Formats: sequence, structure tokens, C-alpha cells
Amino acid sequence: MVELLAPAGSREALIAAVESGANAVYLAGNMFGARAYANNFDEDGLRWAIRFAHLRGVLINVTVNTIVSDEEIPAVRDYLRFLYEAGADAILVQDLGVAKLARETVPDLPLHSSTQMTVHSLEGVLALQSLGFTRVVLSRELSLKEIRHICANCSVEIEVFMHGALCVCYSGQCLMSSMIGGRSGNRGRCAQPCRLPYTLVDENGDDVLGSQAGNYLLSPRDLNTIDIIPELIDAGVASLKIEGRMKRPEYVATVVGTYRGAIDTYYAGEGYKVSEQSRDNLAQIFNRDFTTAFLLNRPGKNMMSDRRPNNRGLLIGRVSGYDWDKRIVTVKLSGTLSLGDQVDFWVKVGGRVTATIQELWDAKGRNIESGAAGDTVSFAIPSAVRDHDRVFKVYDASLMEAGKEMYASGAPVRRIPISATVTAAIGKPLTILLDDGKGHKTSASTEFIGELARKRPLTEETVQKQINRLGTSVYELESLTITIDGEVMIPMSEINEARRKAVEQLDELRLAEFRYPKRQLEALQETRPLPAKTASLMVAVDSVAKLKAAIDSGADGILFGGESYAHKAIALEDYQQAWNLAKAAKVRIDFNLPRIIKENHQKSIEKLLVAWQETCPPDAVHVHNIGALALVKRLTKLPVHADYSLISYNKNTLAFLREYGVAEATLSPELNLKQIQEIAKESALPLTCIVHGRLELMISEYCVTGSFLGGVDGGACTQPCTKGHYALKDRKEARFPLVMDQYCHMHVLNSKCLSMLPHAMKFAPMGIAMRIEAKAMTEGEIRHIVKAYRKAMKLPSELDEAQEAWVKEQEGSEITRGHYYRGVL
Repeated sequence: MVELLAPAGSREALIAAVESGANAVYLAGNMFGARAYANNFDEDGLRWAIRFAHLRGVLINVTVNTIVSDEEIPAVRDYLRFLYEAGADAILVQDLGVAKLARETVPDLPLHSSTQMTVHSLEGVLALQSLGFTRVVLSRELSLKEIRHICANCSVEIEVFMHGALCVCYSGQCLMSSMIGGRSGNRGRCAQPCRLPYTLVDENGDDVLGSQAGNYLLSPRDLNTIDIIPELIDAGVASLKIEGRMKRPEYVATVVGTYRGAIDTYYAGEGYKVSEQSRDNLAQIFNRDFTTAFLLNRPGKNMMSDRRPNNRGLLIGRVSGYDWDKRIVTVKLSGTLSLGDQVDFWVKVGGRVTATIQELWDAKGRNIESGAAGDTVSFAIPSAVRDHDRVFKVYDASLMEAGKEMYASGAPVRRIPISATVTAAIGKPLTILLDDGKGHKTSASTEFIGELARKRPLTEETVQKQINRLGTSVYELESLTITIDGEVMIPMSEINEARRKAVEQLDELRLAEFRYPKRQLEALQETRPLPAKTASLMVAVDSVAKLKAAIDSGADGILFGGESYAHKAIALEDYQQAWNLAKAAKVRIDFNLPRIIKENHQKSIEKLLVAWQETCPPDAVHVHNIGALALVKRLTKLPVHADYSLISYNKNTLAFLREYGVAEATLSPELNLKQIQEIAKESALPLTCIVHGRLELMISEYCVTGSFLGGVDGGACTQPCTKGHYALKDRKEARFPLVMDQYCHMHVLNSKCLSMLPHAMKFAPMGIAMRIEAKAMTEGEIRHIVKAYRKAMKLPSELDEAQEAWVKEQEGSEITRGHYYRGVL
């Protein structure tokens, strides 16, 4: 049976998840979890959570899925040991350095790859499978067809999301929160800039959408797969996951309970049906409207909640009248409304009006507790509304109360049925046998030896009453067999103590099932050649013309290809021409792979790799995820460079990459200069840092222009990205350029250009190569900035007034130092 995996950001949410029918729960401790702003669990809380869940046969997976700094490695090591000793069933990781640490420290603790690892292909799944991972959480951008293909061709467990909030960017690839506000999503502190308003503007700064779209152009709807649960199960996934560690326990209870019912209905084999009540419950508890994301098709604008980034509730009627004097509204209901509910009116002017229902009147003015669909009701509201304004119920008091009952009663909701056998006789202790029907049997006896009763002999009724006193234990008595031989007397306290011991023993037997199997992990230690050439100043370009500009102005290394910012395919002939030009100029030439390589594009990439090795072998191939890394290793003997999106944030990750056969690495742009200096002193690999250019803040399967201008949802896109240049403008008038590559992935670039020009001379002494990201530049801009860096590299580390003035003139005004001098939270 497929696993129903629920989130828990608090003790109450954990109880709600388990009592509502989850098979497993994922949660975090106070450190190293990708939802740092949830309540989370301290060490005592984690021990309690693991025991609570295990007694009920539920697994606990702990997220350790942030990238970590070198300073944090000792604490991570201690934390992993604690989780192992506490009995966590698995850990989820993003950082390959943490995965290496886990292999060394707690080799038997099962490893799950977080969706933050951006695993989106069979190649990536098989790579992690060979590394000893027991489960892979796939990227949310995959289709059912792709999921089915992966499940059919691997032996590792596959986990997919089935409900909850979506990221617009591929998880693990987003730098937007980090670069804008210093709060890193990769370190669990995402500020959700995708939920803020943006305007799509052309190169003149003019709004190109107007009223045809809302302002929340990066805000996806919530995932809802209630209608395709059979297809997901049939695809072969091991675990269906609900997103929501920041959500309140009532949300967890409602969503888990609804999907529990749906999954059980499917396995009952009597035809899969979803009730309207189930649909309403999911919508009512929280929704930004719903989508199946990319599971069934490319939904385009229909995936986005562009007019509202937060809970929209459930439509329950329209305004039919408003009393201006009394501030009483009359509503014709299309759904239920009760006392204690909260509603939002979507008014035509001024946004929305919110009211909590404290009194409710029917059409005749009588006080009522609730109204049903078709009724006309009235209630007080604080502000004016108009006829035909829509009314949404955003808080359902009865649904919240039902959710609360799943965690707040103090007694178990779902109990484990057990059978008991009790025997008593004169001259013998009373014995209690318990059996949970799952192979766990326990026995406990009284210390008191049965005596002949003088007044009140033991009766079956008395025994049943004492055995039934299971109180807040997780068990309920399903059957009881009692044998009393003679008129025997046993004190009630002795019976109670024997029952308590038997229950404790049963607890321990059930808990003992959760033990780790021994695992054999594959040794790594693969050596690959280093690139034949080194380069102090690399320039990343996507066309031959830009390559020429970079070489002519002094670049001693070129990173060519990968994605085209001009939405054009980069053919083998382009790579061969680039290689010939670089070789003639005696500069280093690396080839880049796309950041995302889905199954439908992999064959063409495989052909490129083979052709590169045979006809134009680059000095290194740059890879951006574990799948691409494995692909290059499988098909070529070329040196591999782990680029910045295969995140290297600590020395442990660099050590892992070296052992896995990587020759070089580009460090994460979220590191500060001090951290970079420390890493460079002991790095297992030669290093590069990005020092200039517009950093990619997001890469997305969703495209704003294709969705709202190109008609993606209607079939083939008209490719507006080839007819003009577009950007997203935020509330502060900052413009984030948009580029669409040849695979129709949208890249959101930073509004400001990273520049370390005044500090260019500091990298070579650290032994670090510099890289200019020039794909978003013109040839003229490339010539200008490469020459500037060549000159700046020769300047002293302390600039005089004239040199500082020259640097400012070269850089321009719209620049940022990124995280070099501030780092991230």
C-alpha cells in the first residue's frame, strides 16, 4: 500500500497527522530543516514524537535538508548521531556534504533525498540509488508519464508531492529570497518573494498585461491531486506527500483525513469516487485555487493564483442587499454558513471586506445558527459592500473544530485493537495475556497469589472492568477471555499493576520493530583528470559572437553553451566552432550542460556528450545536478566541473565531489568572502567564484510570457519571448529580466548586476578563478567588462581615489556585491 506522508511543524500537528491516518510524518528539529520558521521540535520533542508515532506504527522522517556551513558541520554530526539514537526512521538531505557526513557517522540511518536536490530524471534517481539513498523525492515539475518511467526503472523508493503549496522555481535552485532580502531558501529561511506582486513589462517599462492578469505573476495555485490518486498509485510511487509544515494542525488533520479516505477508497476496489464534501473540505481549509501542476499537462496561466497569493476560501454566495444605516448585509447562499465562520467579500473597489459571523438572521429576521445553500441570510459587517459581490468563507468553525478534535482531546482517536486472556485460580497469580494481532504478545502476572475469597470473590465483570481501563494508552480492548477457577480473591491494585506491565511490554515489543537494517554503502574514490588548462578569468557565453568578444578582450577561459538566453538551440556545430576558436587563441574552453535535463531532452544531450568527446573535447564539462554529473561520468572520460547550482557551500561537499570524480567546482554565490577564504585554504578541489553578471534567481518550468501572452494552456506557445524583451517589475520599481531558453525554461535574472570589480585582485592570491556570467550581456558589454577585469586584476588591494573613481565608472550604478560582504541567514 502506498504511504501517506504528512507534515508536522508542531506537536499538535504531529498528533493530528497520526490520528487522521498518516502512515508517516516528516518534521524537523530546531536546526537544519528547510522550514526554519515552523515551531519544530527540540531534542525532547523529537524523542517524544518518535515514540508517539512508533507506538502507532507510524514512521518519522526528519528533515536535515538545508545547506550547511563549515562552522555548522560539528553540530550536524552530533545531530545525526542523536537522530540515529532517538530512532528516526530516515533523514532527508539536500547538501551532499551532509549526505557524506551521514554515510560516515550513521551509515545505517536511511537517507532520503530532499526535493531540494532537484532530482528530475531517472539518471539522477539511479545516481542517488547507487550512493545508498533509500528514497528520492522528485521535483514537482514532472508529469505522470515521467514519474511512471522513473518508478519502473529504479529500485529505490520514489516520493512525490500530492497536495499543498508549490514553488514556482525548481526547488533547490532559487536564489531570489537570498539575493533580495538575505534570507536563503537553501538554508530554510525563504521569505517567499514569489508571493509578492509583480508587473510584466516590456523593454520600455510598459505593462503588457493590464487587466487581463493579476499582479501575483509568480504565485502558483496549490497542488491538489484528489482526483488522480489512482493514477499516482498506479505509477508506482512509494509515498504520497502533503506539503505544509508551516500549517496549523487543523489543516493537517483535514487534509490527511481527506486523502486517507481517498486512498482507502481506491484500495477497496469498489470504484474510485471523491465526494463533494471532500473537495469542499480541501478547498475550505486552505487554497489559492487548485492545480495538478505538470502532472497531466502544461497548464500555463491556469497554474497561477495571479489575483490572490493567499487563502481564497470557498465561494458560498453573493451579496443581494446592503443596509447602509445598520451595516447589515444580505447574502444569497450557494454553500453553508454558520455562527463562528469568517467570510471575505471580494468587492469591486478597495480589495476585500472581512467579517466574522457573530449573529445570523434568516429571511424573516429570526436568529439562526446556520444557513444552507439556497437560503438568504443576513449579518453585520464592518464596511460597505455592493450587490453581486462574491462572498468566500475563509474560516469554517465546524471544520476547524473537527480538526481540533484530532489532537486536543488528550486521548487517542485511532486506537489499536487488542485481545486479552485472563486466568485466575486459588494458589496461583492472576495472569494477563495481551495480543495486538500483529505478532506481538505479552504476558504479566500479579505478585499476589490467589486466595480463597472470604466475602467478594473475583467475577468476570470485575476483571473486565479493570482490563478495560486502558485510559490514554493507544489500545482498545476488542475481545476478552476470562477463566476464573474457584472463588478466588485478587486485590484490584494487583490486577491494575499486572495490566500496566502487560501494556508496557506490548509498547516495547511494538517499538522494537523500528530498528535499522545494516547497509552496505558503495565506496566512492573515483579519480578523473584535471582540466589541461587553468584560467584566472572565465567568461560564460551562449553564442559564438559573444565568445569572440570575450577572447578578444582578454578572457583566458570560456564556458560555452548550456542554455541559450536567445531561445535558440545550440547545435554541435556551434560547440565545434567555439572549440576551434578557443584552441586557436590558446584559451581554455569548457562546455556547459543545461541546469535542467528532463527525459525528453536527455537523448539529445547524450549525443552531444559523445560527440564532444570524439570531436571537440572540452577542458571540462559543467554540471548542475547529480543526474547530469552521473550522465557525464557514464558516457565520457572528460573532466567534470560541479557548477554553482550543484551547491558547494562547505568543505565536506567538496570532499564528496572529489571522491565522486569531480575535478573542479564553482562555489555557491551565497557564501561570503570570509567563508570563501577559509574553504579555499583546505579545498579538495580547484575552485571558481562568480564575480560579475546578472545571477539567475530562478529557473522555472512555468513561463510568464508563454502563459499570459503565448497561450501555453491552449496548446503550442506562440513564443512571445522571441519577439521582445520582458521583465518583472516589483513594488520598488526594480526590474528582473526574464529570459527563456531553448527548452522553454524561464530564467529570472537579478535586477542588479553582481560586481566584484574593485576586489578582482583578491581572488588569484586565494587560488580561486573568477567567472563572469555574460550570457545576458551584449558583445559590447562583454568587451568592456572583460577588459575592466583584466586591468583590475593588476591593481593593488587598496585602491586610491583615482582608481576607485575608475572602478565606479566601469561598473555603473545598478550593481550589487551579492553576498560577498553580507552572507545569508
